[in-house]
Amino acid sequence: MTKSQLSPFSSTLPSARSSTLPMELPLPPNIPVLSLTTKPLSDVTFINNVAPPEPALESSAVLIDALDQAVQVKDKVEECAAGLSTVNAVLSKEVAASTARHEVKLAIAENEVIEGRVQECVDELAAVNRSLIEEIGVRKYLHTALDVSNAALAESQALEAASAHKALHDETTGLPNLTLFNDRLGIALRQAERHQRSFAVMFIDLDKFKQINDTHGHDVGDSVLCVIAQRLQALVRGGDTVARRSGDEFLFLMLDIKDATSVINLAIKINTNLALAYTISDETLFLSASIGIAIYPAHGTSATDMLKNADTAMYVAKQSPNGYALYELT
Repeated sequence: MTKSQLSPFSSTLPSARSSTLPMELPLPPNIPVLSLTTKPLSDVTFINNVAPPEPALESSAVLIDALDQAVQVKDKVEECAAGLSTVNAVLSKEVAASTARHEVKLAIAENEVIEGRVQECVDELAAVNRSLIEEIGVRKYLHTALDVSNAALAESQALEAASAHKALHDETTGLPNLTLFNDRLGIALRQAERHQRSFAVMFIDLDKFKQINDTHGHDVGDSVLCVIAQRLQALVRGGDTVARRSGDEFLFLMLDIKDATSVINLAIKINTNLALAYTISDETLFLSASIGIAIYPAHGTSATDMLKNADTAMYVAKQSPNGYALYELT
């Protein structure tokens, strides 16, 4: 008499669903011998036991792959369930047509129970698939919402940066304005006091600029101001600041000076560069500048005093053939 394993599922099923009946029974000669081989459910990796990758919002593709795998597993389990149902039907017909032993009838009954449990697995996998589909939809929505939020944040930050830049810079020349210059002057005062250093403030006033504006118009005047800004910027060292105060007035903050001579040398360079020709709209224009100089701490120890004394020296420079003047204590 031949022995065969009637059930395609062994005790590898989860404990709550394990069979307690013997699976290996002797068969009478007139019962066909059938052998089914399936993969134990314990070898199947259930999707809901897989930890989602980090960051979660970037795992939609992983979830889609997991969903595809779950569908494939579901299809295989359904095939097993269908095959098991067919086997049970054949065995039931053979048993009905012969005198089967009691153990065989019990085995068939157990096979039917297992068939029902396989169908439960199919239903559970279908539920997992539905949950995965919902999760994919939610994550795609969140990912889209996050992209929109990031774009809005980037735009807001760009607008904020542009607004801050506009608040601290001259619209015509792009140079720092008086507000930003005063802020840097305050920093220079604190550092100079702490480290026993010296610096200079130069007050630069353009001579005859009003005549250019009146004769050639404000557009030409603005173009001249932009060229002046470029020439001043070319003389700035690291840490120095050149700013447009207003109209035809500029300020120059020169840090870490050695002595008054180094400041005077820079003032001469400024005057030389600003005296060069300006070619604007086929017009060749000329102007000059008067520069007043105040040096910390000899000519002031506050921002107000430094600016006021540099301004005073600038009016003296207008009367000087050199075009520059140091503030003189009285």
